[in-house]
Amino acid sequence: MGKKKEKKNAAATEVAAHGNGVAVQGPDVLPELKSKSYEKELAKLAVELVKLQEWIKEKGLKVCVVFEGRDGAGKGGVIKALTERVSPRVFRVMALTAPTEREKSQMYAQRYLPHLPAAGEVVIFDRSWYNRCGVERVMGFCTEEQAKHFLEIVPAFEKMMVESGIILLKYWLEVSEEEQTRRIKGRIDDGRKIWKLSPMDLKSYSHWYDYSRARDEMFAATDTPWAPWFMAHSENKKKVRLNIISHLLSRIPYEELPRAKVVLPKRQKPDGYTEPDYPYKLVPEPY
Repeated sequence: MGKKKEKKNAAATEVAAHGNGVAVQGPDVLPELKSKSYEKELAKLAVELVKLQEWIKEKGLKVCVVFEGRDGAGKGGVIKALTERVSPRVFRVMALTAPTEREKSQMYAQRYLPHLPAAGEVVIFDRSWYNRCGVERVMGFCTEEQAKHFLEIVPAFEKMMVESGIILLKYWLEVSEEEQTRRIKGRIDDGRKIWKLSPMDLKSYSHWYDYSRARDEMFAATDTPWAPWFMAHSENKKKVRLNIISHLLSRIPYEELPRAKVVLPKRQKPDGYTEPDYPYKLVPEPY
């Protein structure tokens, strides 16, 4: 391999230390998918998600999907792609706000329990109980003792979930320092994205390696056989969405249910009805 190619591959590779002591190598950064190709693949996956949805309803499955990761790693985009063509009555997204004073006095996991799935539901957590060993630990909202205790007990908590019949999937989205910086800077002057840039996000930005250490300990303690973590590199937003949806579909066995042929019935006759001459307040049409 020539020096030029070696240099290019080295620049495109991220190496992150993980809790098990093994270096995890990121993928080569490939060009973005063209929008047309992306939409075509996403449409195919959406059809499969609807099949999965109907299977979950029919069989009374309980599915819980946890999304964690770096700020700016693209969790929101993945969740939007995952849910835009399915029923919000089946796929529910939970993004809990900061705990109230009352919730702070409760058992830590208590505020998450009411949101866990019942039969025929998929609950997606946009951040979850793992806040305790992530942002709360790094930013000083809990003590080191509380964070370490959480890491000790959460495997048993998740085992209880799985043994109760919940299919638990946990995804961690990882992004490089450079790409995170680019995305966060892009929010500063973009009126569509300023809501994504909270004071806590700005404070967290300077704690890259504190978050790395917290992530490593989290993986070491909670990457269990019954509730494993799946990491997705998200340098390429379109590809990570397709990859995670495809992976999720592969983790839940399902079949396409038979469907009766749909035939539209005849509409009723007007039977003398005419449109009224009513002064409707019309929405302006500047477009």
